[in-house]
Amino acid sequence: MTTKNFIVATAGHVDHGKSSLVKALTGTDPDRLPEEKARGITIDLGFAHLQLRRGDTLFNLGLVDVPGHEDFVKNMVAGVGSIDLALLVVAADDGWMPQTEEHFQILSYLRVQRLIVALTKIDLAQNESDAIENVRAKLADSLFANATIVPTSVVASRGLEELKTAFIETLSSVPLPRNIGKPRLPVDRVFTLQGVGVVVTGTLAGGELRQGQPVIIQPSGRRARIRRIHTYNESVEVSGPGKRTALNLSDIGANEIQRGDSVTTLEGGSSSTWDVLLERSPRAAGRALKDGATIRVHFGSANAPARVILLDAKMLSSGQKLLAQLRFDHPVFAFAGDAFLIRDSTEQSTLGGGIVLCQNAERRHAHALEHQKCLQARAAAPDQAGAFIVSQLQRDGFAQKSELLSYSRFSEDEITTALAHEKSIHATGNLIADRAWWQQIEDHAINLIDAAHRARPDQSGLPLNDLRAALEIPDEVFAALLSELNAKGFAQSGVNIARSSHRLALPPEIEKSAARVRSALAAKLLDPPSEREIAPDAATRQALTFLIKTGEVLQLSNEIVMLADGYARAADEVRRFLTARASATTSELRQLLGSSRRVIIPLLEYLDKHGVTRRDADRRVLKQQ
Repeated sequence: MTTKNFIVATAGHVDHGKSSLVKALTGTDPDRLPEEKARGITIDLGFAHLQLRRGDTLFNLGLVDVPGHEDFVKNMVAGVGSIDLALLVVAADDGWMPQTEEHFQILSYLRVQRLIVALTKIDLAQNESDAIENVRAKLADSLFANATIVPTSVVASRGLEELKTAFIETLSSVPLPRNIGKPRLPVDRVFTLQGVGVVVTGTLAGGELRQGQPVIIQPSGRRARIRRIHTYNESVEVSGPGKRTALNLSDIGANEIQRGDSVTTLEGGSSSTWDVLLERSPRAAGRALKDGATIRVHFGSANAPARVILLDAKMLSSGQKLLAQLRFDHPVFAFAGDAFLIRDSTEQSTLGGGIVLCQNAERRHAHALEHQKCLQARAAAPDQAGAFIVSQLQRDGFAQKSELLSYSRFSEDEITTALAHEKSIHATGNLIADRAWWQQIEDHAINLIDAAHRARPDQSGLPLNDLRAALEIPDEVFAALLSELNAKGFAQSGVNIARSSHRLALPPEIEKSAARVRSALAAKLLDPPSEREIAPDAATRQALTFLIKTGEVLQLSNEIVMLADGYARAADEVRRFLTARASATTSELRQLLGSSRRVIIPLLEYLDKHGVTRRDADRRVLKQQ
């Protein structure tokens, strides 16, 4: 038996029979509050469970019943944020009413893709065909123009089986709720049970939660642990996407979590600023939404006040879509790609809806041209991971792959696939970059290294600090660049980088100075003049530094340098002398070489350092090999 889990939510005008229909379908009265019983209307969210079978497939449906009264729209929105199918309830005797229209627009703004209409109280309709046609006319020019309409009557027990059949036929071809490895449970109820502790409920989306698993409450960042999990009144070890889920949490108090919070496994991700695409339905009535207005934003099971900053206009009228930035008073938790609803600050009317394009936006860059290009690309393809990635790289140049779209509705596989198919992306280790941007950085670096070789061929390369300062790129980009250069014919030597083919050479204008240095040292091979005498000016100092670097000249001390040939001759004579004599004083070795004390002391210390001789009191002996 294959089990498919889906969430179905009601919608519609008050007193059109939503709760009665749910009770007739499931046997469960979704109205649980005493006030709801007393007033005869739904005030808060109600829940029920319906199992349907067709062949070897079990359809496990979680039904969310929402209030229809205009005073409780915020509760209604909290129940339809993550559903697979909407059940729009329209009473045949009343027809399409104001809250029917508002709920219908809310479903559209929240990007609900599938809808069935239950035409309730059909026994009270004067003309059944007219009632159906009136509803069909209201659905025209919308995503749901061809939605199934099922006449029903709870009193006459009519249409219930047909409605169940419509559920099965609609959901049979629907992909299972996505598991993107990022579980989120938007909390819609919090309560405490004696002997059990804190319990939260919600519709799980995006991934699995397991018994015993540590979780994070967003946006507060508080930590808790899942003690037990229930789905549809059964204790389970794991709950997955598309299931009504109750979590018994430990390590947290009931006052530390509330409706609107999300239970997740993700660290961070909360932000007080979103970049969004706003939309007002062509059916929307009322005044236009003005730039700078204070609004109420509904997302998931949460709602929060925000100020709207329109980025490409001064007002949003019916039938328009505009880029905007929403600025909240405090951090909120959402994903890029999430749908949301906006209402006026007094919660009297629905103004529109939208999609989150960037959930951690920067306020100071809101009107920057490159940033707006990024948002326009995302708005044009809000369901394509590639569009989100490319737009970000074209704006920022680079990103860390491990952090890319971490807080989005895209799975790791979708991100990886998009990276593999986008030819405009260059990947190197954990870093990805816009290919044109990266090529520009790499070309600039190579040109700087080559210029350094031309200007100072006597140097072993370009200092890394100079290269980093000239490129003005972040450390992680610089590290990735060095890694790629090292694989492309370049090499690091100490604190420098050079072409692997680079060989030290003196600039032509310094060659004469080098010849003078060689001549001066050769003239007194074993008793050379001081470094100051040999290199009195900048040109000869540069030449001497080069000769030392290439090994043609050895630096015996701060003041004494000697040709490598002179040192080799001195070392050979000292070895022969000590072999014959066993030991010798400094004076004896000075006389042997015909050098001065100024030279013999650093020369002998250099021989000691390089394992030729060893000092024994005031004498030198050969170091035993």
